[in-house]
Amino acid sequence: MAEHADHADRSGHADRAGHTDHVDHPAYPVGLRLHGRRVVVIGGGQVAQRRLPQLIATGAVITLISPSATPSVEAMADAGEIRWERRRYRDGDLADTWYALVASSDAPANDAASAEAERTRTWCVRSDDAEAATAWTPATGRIENITVAVLNTTPRGRDPRHSAALRDAIVEGLRDGSIAAPHHRTRAPGVALVGGGPGDPDLITVRGRRLLAEADVVIADRLGPRDLLDELPPHVEVIDAAKIPYGRFMAQEAINQALIEHAKAGKSVVRLKGGDPFVFGRGMEEAQALAAEGIPCTVVPGISSTISVPGAAGIPVTHRGVAHEFTVVSGHVAPEDPRSLVDWAAIARLRGTLVLLMAVDKIGAIAAALIAHGKDPATPVALVQEGTTAAQRRVDATLADVGERAVTEDVRPPAVIVIGDVVAVGPDSAPAPAEDAAE
Repeated sequence: MAEHADHADRSGHADRAGHTDHVDHPAYPVGLRLHGRRVVVIGGGQVAQRRLPQLIATGAVITLISPSATPSVEAMADAGEIRWERRRYRDGDLADTWYALVASSDAPANDAASAEAERTRTWCVRSDDAEAATAWTPATGRIENITVAVLNTTPRGRDPRHSAALRDAIVEGLRDGSIAAPHHRTRAPGVALVGGGPGDPDLITVRGRRLLAEADVVIADRLGPRDLLDELPPHVEVIDAAKIPYGRFMAQEAINQALIEHAKAGKSVVRLKGGDPFVFGRGMEEAQALAAEGIPCTVVPGISSTISVPGAAGIPVTHRGVAHEFTVVSGHVAPEDPRSLVDWAAIARLRGTLVLLMAVDKIGAIAAALIAHGKDPATPVALVQEGTTAAQRRVDATLADVGERAVTEDVRPPAVIVIGDVVAVGPDSAPAPAEDAAE
């Protein structure tokens, strides 16, 4: 993002080539390919902290020259992403450098580095004096594999906040479709297993939304974010997975077969699932079926309801001094059912948070099993129905009465059930104990 310090001091002065900066000659926008090339950053403060991640992403060979650095910048050095020389700038530091970012609080050092960049013809950005720089940093944003860069290319009237606002508007418009930018590329047939998130259509990932917009066929679960289907163009075939006729196939086998048939017909197929495809979503079964047929499969993770729904209801699944762990369990099989794979006795001994999915009609039996194995009957419980949607509601109970409360309050699926002391944690709760402060 461009920053105000990049655009300071616009008084005209003659440069070394005899040109005057007050003449509004526009800058020439260009994308630098820095992979494997030397980049030097002078100064380890907030400017470097913001700029370094994008420079690292380019694959540049980065040297940081600064006596000190912010903790985030120091972490990049510790991780080997950059090389940090803990000292002030010295003449010659820009030898063999393709690009330099001068961003220290040492004005004389900045001037000297800028002068060296001029002598060595190194593109140089100055965070403290844009007029002394040979390059300016645009306000940038990414969508898919495209970088949107907004740059006021003339010295006069530069307003980095306006550039940033334009960038944000363009990126958001491309994401939500209010700015039309159709793709003109050949789409490879195949299937994308897309996690749609917990229900709120805004909680799908950017990649998931893009794949939906490019799909020919969408096979959707009932727990997927239904509002997203209304945004699809009329030519997209939308199939309700629950209504696929399965005759001699079991339901899941019929869904697998539908994915295979549409993909083999050359269609771009999205399998839209609620939450994350691999959290009780049978996503791997579908991926295996596609792999057996040689069909390309892309997995797009989604925000899991196991964390997001409790969070939306004001419940942290972990909290300092309260819970250091959380366990997710499917409750679609009762504890006494021989098909159950859950060790309820072990679960009852855990001190952390228990999150149950698909457990509304079994919660009475589950609560009884936990109590029988030693869980305190007074343990707080919350049932969050239709989490993250406009219909969200929360019902509080204890382990002793949650079965009854679920019936009297008419709690219905989909609902996430949270068991543990975190249920009682809220903004007005007492702060965590001092002995846990190091976490």
